Order: sequence, then C-alpha cells, then structure tokens
Amino acid sequence: MIYKVYYQEDRSEVPVREKTKTLYAEAQTEREVRHALKSRPYNIEFVQKVTDNHLEYEKKSPDFKVEQL
Repeated sequence: MIYKVYYQEDRSEVPVREKTKTLYAEAQTEREVRHALKSRPYNIEFVQKVTDNHLEYEKKSPDFKVEQL
C-alpha cells in the first residue's frame, strides 16, 4: 500500500497550511507509517491511503517518490 503523509517539518511549531509538505510511503498499514516516522521531527497532520485512480494521478507529479520505511 502507498500512503501520502501530510506533515510539518517541526513538531514544536503550530501547523500552517502553507508550510505543509508531503511524502509518499510504502507500508502495510497507517500505523506502520506513523511508527516508522516517529523518529523524525515531523508533526504529522494526516495520513491518507492512495489507491487506484488517485495513485495514478499522484504518479504524474514530479514530486512523486515513494520512501521505503
């Protein structure tokens, strides 16, 4: 499964939409994604499973790169 993670780079700051970044991660569950990113200083806003048509759309983005967690 591919998950899209919306996050802020510094968990001590208040989330600001303009500073939100995304990454794509391959994992079996959302819980695995959150656990794997726990050591990073990210403030995770949302984790979304990306499937089928949505995944095909995301693959067209030049920023699409799946991280192996």
